[in-house]
Amino acid sequence: MEQSATAGSSAAIHDRSMANGIAGGDVAAFECLMRQYNRRLYRLARATLRDRTEAQDALQDAYISAFKSMASFRGDASLGTWLSRLVLNECFARMRRNGRRENIIPMVSASRHVESTQMIIDESASPDNALGRLQIRDLLERKVDELPENFRIVFVLRSVEELSVDETAETLGIPEETVRSRHFRAKSILRESLAQELDMAEPDLLDFGGDHCNRVVATVLARISR
Repeated sequence: MEQSATAGSSAAIHDRSMANGIAGGDVAAFECLMRQYNRRLYRLARATLRDRTEAQDALQDAYISAFKSMASFRGDASLGTWLSRLVLNECFARMRRNGRRENIIPMVSASRHVESTQMIIDESASPDNALGRLQIRDLLERKVDELPENFRIVFVLRSVEELSVDETAETLGIPEETVRSRHFRAKSILRESLAQELDMAEPDLLDFGGDHCNRVVATVLARISR
């Protein structure tokens, strides 16, 4: 317990030191901070806005706001939590401005698929495996996007970014029990939704139509006509 308290104290001191440096104009320290929290904050913005491009724009604007207001950081929460709240505020402001708080339509473009492919394919991956992983990723992203907003944000913070219950509660300003119940409900909805997708896909398993069928027929006809 004492060890945990000491670690928390060290983290708080480090956060205040970094914030003071950034407030004093240390751009290099701010770059380190962005690289440290980029993934968590992007995922938070992406879960809130359900749009890759808007999430990136919101993250950038939140960073600008953070840099300008870093002197106001008092250390009442961690820098990660403070930044997360700025990102959420920016996301909600965008949703209000666009008048689409409850119904944001995800924009699926060719550029998104190119970016997704670049993120998941390595040099040793076969084209078939890479395509399969991309399709699974897109299915999961679509199902997460379909979650109600409150469940979706908690799910991303807990299951994707792997924040603890208390970190998630502190970030969102909600009780820990609410985090637990929303996370449980989000996972239940996802399991049910994915199960339905599998049920609908079963009749198409091991399909042998289209080009496969034509190729076999053509080959057989060619051989028997010799």
